[in-house]
Amino acid sequence: MISVFRNFNPINVLWLVIMLVLTRICYLYTGPAQVELTLVESFARSLLPLNYVDMISLPLNMLLAGILVLAQAILLNYVVNHYNLISKPSFLPALMYVTVSGLFTPFLTVSPPLICNFLVIWMVFKLLSFYKGGDVKSTTYDLGMIVALGSIFYLPYIYLFLVIWIALLIFRPFDWRDWVAAIMGYVTVFFFLAVFYYLTDRIHSFYQIWVPLGSKFPNSIHIFNYKNYLLLIPVAVILVLCLFRLRANFFKSFILVRKSFQMFFSIFIVAGLAFYIKADFRLNHFLLCAVPISVFFAYYFLHATTRWIYESLYFLLLVGIIYFQF
Repeated sequence: MISVFRNFNPINVLWLVIMLVLTRICYLYTGPAQVELTLVESFARSLLPLNYVDMISLPLNMLLAGILVLAQAILLNYVVNHYNLISKPSFLPALMYVTVSGLFTPFLTVSPPLICNFLVIWMVFKLLSFYKGGDVKSTTYDLGMIVALGSIFYLPYIYLFLVIWIALLIFRPFDWRDWVAAIMGYVTVFFFLAVFYYLTDRIHSFYQIWVPLGSKFPNSIHIFNYKNYLLLIPVAVILVLCLFRLRANFFKSFILVRKSFQMFFSIFIVAGLAFYIKADFRLNHFLLCAVPISVFFAYYFLHATTRWIYESLYFLLLVGIIYFQF
């Protein structure tokens, strides 16, 4: 299967759809009949008179989520190939994203983190433009607005603002105006939100948006079924193998590639640690880590040389995903 997606062939889109269905269809038989559909944060639900939280049938929810995942996979594949991040055009980034986004059953339905992955991919595209861009103040301003928009959908997304500054350190010489432009972009969105609160006589409650940011980092996390997390074993193995492969090729790679993977690592760390903002631990938060993990996976599976090893690793991961849906 990996060998098929190593080639950049349009027919792979059909295989991608098949893999999307394969990694999700079993949950239709074992999941609940109705699931909650939540689109935005509670403070944003008053902006438009719509029903943002509802119970809908599992098949419809998974169909919507599948469409979103397929679109995101194709977009991520375009970005990776556009910047030649893994040295050869392929459909591996799309395949890895479809796989990683189906890792756990909470990933299989529509959720704010899943919606925010469109913004993560958009951010990645703009962040990578830092490398060749002359004046990046307008780009950092746009990135600040993207983070603010993501915060409306899912408040922990606010921490991806740090990724903008980290990317500036990685790609650019220091210029304080670039850093301030990102802040101005973020403030612009919430300035208009504050105006809306003021016009609706609710400005006194505007500060409550930021209250969750003061939450303490948890000392422990309550996990009810440890067996489901056995899937993290092949994930960890593939990531470690990817790091070894990156290390071997580090100084042979283009500067853009080296810096890009440093940026992806920062996205992975920042997005992963932002889960504490939510009072209740929700596994679907870690969908925000799917984009960088998919790129790491794609790099390994493209550069791995022993076919039976990388095909077996992916097969074990795929079997594990399907098995733990029962």
